[in-house]
Parts: sequence; structure tokens; C-alpha cells
Amino acid sequence: MAGWHDRSIASVGTQDVSPELNPIILNHLTPASALSAASLDRVQRLAEQTGERPEHVAVKLGLLAEADLAQAYAAALARPLVTAEELATVTTSPANLTERFLRHARIVPLTDDEMAMADPFDQQSLAAMQFALERPVIPRAAIPADIDATIERLFARAPSVTLETTVATEDAEADLDRLKDLASEAPVIRLVNQLITRAVEARASDIHLEATEHGLRVRYRIDGVLRDIDPPPATLKSAIVSRVKIMARLDIAERRLAQDGRIRLAIRGRDVDFRVATTPSIHGESVVLRILDRANLKLEFPALGFDADLLSKYRAVLEQPNGILLVTGPTGSGKTTTLYASLAALNTPDTKILTVEDPVEYVLAGTTQVEVQPQIGRTFASALRSFLRLDPNVLMIGEIRDLETAQIAVQAALTGQRVLSTVHTNDAAGAIARLLDMGVEDFRLTSTIKGILGQRLVRTLCPACRAPYEAPPDLVPRLGLAPDRPVTLHRAIGCAACGGIGYSGRTMILELLIMSDTIRALVLKHADAREIQAAAVKEGMQTMFAHGVKRALAGVTTIEDVMRAVRDV
Repeated sequence: MAGWHDRSIASVGTQDVSPELNPIILNHLTPASALSAASLDRVQRLAEQTGERPEHVAVKLGLLAEADLAQAYAAALARPLVTAEELATVTTSPANLTERFLRHARIVPLTDDEMAMADPFDQQSLAAMQFALERPVIPRAAIPADIDATIERLFARAPSVTLETTVATEDAEADLDRLKDLASEAPVIRLVNQLITRAVEARASDIHLEATEHGLRVRYRIDGVLRDIDPPPATLKSAIVSRVKIMARLDIAERRLAQDGRIRLAIRGRDVDFRVATTPSIHGESVVLRILDRANLKLEFPALGFDADLLSKYRAVLEQPNGILLVTGPTGSGKTTTLYASLAALNTPDTKILTVEDPVEYVLAGTTQVEVQPQIGRTFASALRSFLRLDPNVLMIGEIRDLETAQIAVQAALTGQRVLSTVHTNDAAGAIARLLDMGVEDFRLTSTIKGILGQRLVRTLCPACRAPYEAPPDLVPRLGLAPDRPVTLHRAIGCAACGGIGYSGRTMILELLIMSDTIRALVLKHADAREIQAAAVKEGMQTMFAHGVKRALAGVTTIEDVMRAVRDV
């Protein structure tokens, strides 16, 4: 094995760069991460021009994910990929390997003989390390972000003794100039960049920086669940928050009022947008960064969780020439993603699509998107009024929040436009009651609303480690299932593929209420949401809970996640 490994390193090492992507790496890419012929040609041409290794060029271009390349390296070495959990056990580094060398080479010593490397085929770094340690070492592949985070943990507990001492001894809160300087120091910049990069690599949807009495609590929301990560040094709390505010072009002098901003960064070769929101608290400012990764945006209905029967009904409503289609659910339930998928389905050369959003989360080619700016008088209502003079076919309203916006949406639907929007309610039937409460006339609702989609997000089980089990007999009838035969559900276990969590990604559970004559009669009577839902179920509507049970029986999610999302059983 050692001889094979030496030949492998020689064939792709930094000493002799070839413009061809090495077969050892190419053959071990998974089908999902494999490069197309056009991408390979592009990568090889750029590698010739820059002198870099082709796989490194592919990562920088965003054509190959670092995690996929690390898996390919591990497969080529015939050694397991070093996980974040394994790196978390590392507490020290050999004295004769300097911090500067480890950071530059992106290496973390695991044992006396094994080294975790971002690039285990880096011949120069291997030779330098073996020379310093005076013994041979065994390289193993690891994800670069995990390597960086471990090095930061080992050496950046105090990023700079002088920096921390200065922060501890000076009143940084009162000295804005000093705070700006601190936020621009290399340790703080590196720390913030790593917090953001690790979140993107972990597929987090949000980064929470929460000011506490003793420092800064950092949490990532991954698959809808908040998870703590190692906190930064407490004395850098103000500097870290100020750094984020500088990146988002916010006023760091204003710490008494909430602020909103945006950041765009290139993370691992692809552009990622961040929505930044700050709020004051008794212990200082807290910040939330919403990650808008366009590379992970899925605009295909089956990928979102629509099954064939529901999709055919939804498209029938969506493709009607006029009327209102509403998507409802709480904050963070994926409503905007559903609207974008709907617009993508309608986006043809003969269709003019206008959107008004707060804010614009993703740019959709072929549409005209407008962002709400209340400070200059550009509200949902004012933007919609201007839209009606632009001869649109489809209008998308980010959210119907008030009577004025609702009335203009109804008027647009009555004059022949298709209107897509969201309302914050718990279920589809509740949207009608919400609009009636706003003051929209009942007869206008029955004339314009074509359908209402209610939705929630639930976590999807890792297919590599999910485990089946027989549902307890007392649970079966509570799920609306017949108790005369065994019911198989699945539970989360955890493995290397999912990082020990047992889940990987999220999917939607849905219900579609179609405006029928029966529902119209109930709306005109101002029936409550329960009556409307009961009537819709009688006419064949599948509730979100029923859809969730169906997904749980298929092994897509757990019944616990379904219950947590839509029903207390």
C-alpha cells in the first residue's frame, strides 16, 4: 500500500502539475459530483493558465464541492474520511509543527503517525512535515472547513494576546474608532469568515450570534434545529458583531435600534447572499444572518415534497388564467421557496411576471423583481398600484399584511391577473378567516381565491442509516390508520454520511384547499376555519398531518417530526 501511495502522490503532487484532472481523483468522484465534459475542459484550460491543480480550480469555480473532493481523496487513499467529530478530539499539536505551517498547509495531526489534510496529495507539505517530525506519516483526507475550524480552535482561543488584553482594558463600547480598528484586525476577520464558512458547509439556514452576560453564544440552524457551536473569546463579542455590521454596511455607532442589511460573499467558489438583522438586548447587540445559498435552492416541485396527485391539483390551480393562489404557514416554513418554484413553472417568454418582495431573496431570470423600501414610500400597496399599469400576466406579492395590499391584490385578480402571495396562518383554511379579519369583503374572496396551499417543513431521514421499527399499537389509531395490521415507521440513527445527526435536509408536508361551491357558501356565511377545513376534507383534501403520516410511512421523515410540526398527539 505504501508504494502505491507514493506513486499516487507523485502523479498529482505539487511538484509536477498536470493540466489533466488526475484519474485517481476523477474515478472516485460520486455520480452526483462528477464534472461534465464541458466543465472538465474549462477546468483544464484554467489549470494550464494558472499552474494550479485542476481539482483546486474546480473547487474555486464552484464546479466541485470541497466535501465531494475530500470524499474522493479519501476513496483514492482507501482510508476513511476524517470527520468533524474525530477532529474535535484533537487538543494539542506537536511542538515542532508551527501554527503558521499548519494553517498554510491545512494539516491537523491526529496521532503520532496520522495527519488530517485538506489535500493529502500535497507532496511538498508531506515532505516538510516528515522532515520536521523525523518520521514517516500517514495522510488522511478531511474537509477543509473542518481543518480550518480545528486549527482555529487549537490556536485561536486567544487570537492575539495583545488584542484581547487591549479589549479587556479599554472601553471598546464607548470608543467607536477603536471598535472599528478591532473589527478590522486579522484575527477577528478570520474568526467571522470561519463562522460563516462553517455554517455554509454545514448547510445551515441561519447563523445566530446572541449577546450574553458572559460573551457571545453562536448557534447554527441546521434542518430547522438550532445547534450550539464553540463560542468565540468573550472579549471579542463587540468586535465580532461590529465586523458583521461593517460587512453588511450598517451603522456600527447605532446600538439602540434594530438594523437590517445584506452581505454577498464568495464561499468555496460560489456566491452566497446573507440577510443580516441586528437587535439590541440587555447584554449587547445580537445578530442573525439568514443564509441564502442559491446553489441549494430547489425549484422543482417533486424535490420540495409534492407527490404526483397533489402536484397535478396544484398545477391546475396555478395555471388558471386569473385569480389568487395563496401559500400559508408560519415563518420559516418554505413559503417563499414554493412561490419561486411556482414562478419558475410560469416563467415563459410570453408571460410577464412582476414581483414585490421584502426583501428579494433570490434573483429569478426573466422576471421583474422589486424590493419594498418603506422609508421612501415603496410599500407592497404602492408597488402593486404601479404594477397594474405595466400590463403584467402574473403578480407575486411577498406577503399580504394589511387591508390595502389585500384589496389591490383582489382588484388585480378581478381584472384578469394571476396573483401569488403568502399569508401567515397555521393552515389553509385559516387564511380565509385572516383575510376576512383584515376587512376584505367575503364576496370578493369567493370570486378571486382559487386555492390555498398550507405547508410545513420537516426533517428528512438520512437514507444511509434510518432504521425501521413497528409502531406501538396505541399510536396507530391516533395516526388515522387501521389497527388491523402492523405499521412500520423509521427512526433516526446517525452515521458518518449525516454527521451523526440521523437527518439530512428537509422536505415539505402540504395541504391544498381548492375553492369549491361548498367552500364559497361557507365563506359567505363567515364560517370558522374548522368548518371550512372539515368541508374541504370531505371533498377530498389531504391535510398536512395526513400528508406527513404518508411521508413517515414511506421512510422520508419521522412521525415525531410530523407531530412536532403540525399536531400535538
